[in-house]
Amino acid sequence: MIKPDAVAGGHIGAILHQITDAGFRIVALKLTRLSKESAGRFYAVHKSRPFYGELVDFMSSGAIVAAILEKENAVEDFRKLIGATDPAKAEPETIRAKFAKNVGENAVHGSDSDENAIIESNFHFAGVEMH
Repeated sequence: MIKPDAVAGGHIGAILHQITDAGFRIVALKLTRLSKESAGRFYAVHKSRPFYGELVDFMSSGAIVAAILEKENAVEDFRKLIGATDPAKAEPETIRAKFAKNVGENAVHGSDSDENAIIESNFHFAGVEMH
């Protein structure tokens, strides 16, 4: 996902360009907005964490771009491409180093496992939307 901060900042094109330049194929893509309820469901794994409420508020504060990407070793390669959660600790030239504001508004979300990638893909897209 491209998060509300990066969408509002006008970085959709630059981020998608960096993703495709890294060899990822876009299988599905949409501009949408999460309600507080849907953001809460998406991040339910963090419900007991102190930042959960702020995360839900942030993720429902504006448009997002949901995407499904394909590539050999996609999850690991995407995690490297986006960089550390805290952009101050992210490697130079990673998406977060270039486009994130801070640890809370960190430009993008990437699945942390193949299993979660499938769950998250199905959260955002119906089968007919994947190509």
